[in-house]
Amino acid sequence: MSNAIKYMVDENGQKTSVLIPLKTWEKMNFEYTRLENKLNVLLGLKSAFDEVEAANKSGRKLQTLKDFLRESNS
Repeated sequence: MSNAIKYMVDENGQKTSVLIPLKTWEKMNFEYTRLENKLNVLLGLKSAFDEVEAANKSGRKLQTLKDFLRESNS
């Protein structure tokens, strides 16, 4: 089987679809999932930092890690 990417075109010669080898698709899909997970972690961290910044500005006290861990182990 060829490793070449194949394009499907309509009657006007415009590309409408692409056919790629399965191994190429699996690699692309794996990388996409990995990057999507990384993005979710980074967005979660940004949200956490934004929350801390807002709490500091308003004077609101946040739960400490020590208290959180103590609560989690109860």
